[in-house]
Amino acid sequence: MRGRVDGMTNDNTTPVAVITGASRGLGAALARGLAAAGWRLVLDARTAGDLDVIAAELGQRTTVIAIPGDVVDDDHRAVLAVAAGQLGGADLLVNNASVLGGSPLPALATFPLPALLETFEVNALAPIALTQLLLPQLRRSPSGGAILNISSDAAVEAYEGWGGYGAAKAALDHAGAVLALEEPDVRVWSVDPGEMRTRLYQQAAPGEDISHLPPPETVVPHLLGLLRARPASGRYAASDLPAVEGAR
Repeated sequence: MRGRVDGMTNDNTTPVAVITGASRGLGAALARGLAAAGWRLVLDARTAGDLDVIAAELGQRTTVIAIPGDVVDDDHRAVLAVAAGQLGGADLLVNNASVLGGSPLPALATFPLPALLETFEVNALAPIALTQLLLPQLRRSPSGGAILNISSDAAVEAYEGWGGYGAAKAALDHAGAVLALEEPDVRVWSVDPGEMRTRLYQQAAPGEDISHLPPPETVVPHLLGLLRARPASGRYAASDLPAVEGAR
């Protein structure tokens, strides 16, 4: 298995989360929140250097397996599943990795088709493929397995320039809703985190001042509240979820 292992222990009693796109933004913030709550982590990101920094930080608190790579790659997804299995099996999958398709955001009339294909591959197809690999583990989770798909209001509202990203997120939302019917023992949530001060949002609006937007850390208590409350599968806005400082 390729990757970095930090804080490895033999404890198989604490839950395991697999988080994609965990080197920065909401993925890194949620990884910190789950580490503080005692979760063991399998983390993925395309930027190896940034991922190593997060792994070293969180390895002081919990077991972390950090595996750089692209979720579109079949072999990389397989390695993530193997890593989770070595920790006893995933209890939570967070499909967070996303791409915009261009910066500034391209209009659909001129959206380069290779970039549009990548947008759907990263934002919709790869999460479904990783879910397929991890479902056997999630079904066996003692606490009840869960899938958290990070969505967007662009999946349900029409915004100029957001057609590719929004359509891909809408596809993931719908796939999640169908999966929830087919897998009644696994929770499947799509959560709109709201606008955040992240690099991804800055790429969507290059040159725009986004300093007024809240950092992704403000969303994490609501995601932890989701994990604690374990509501029915469905689509939620993070702001409507209860906020807690730690959850399993």
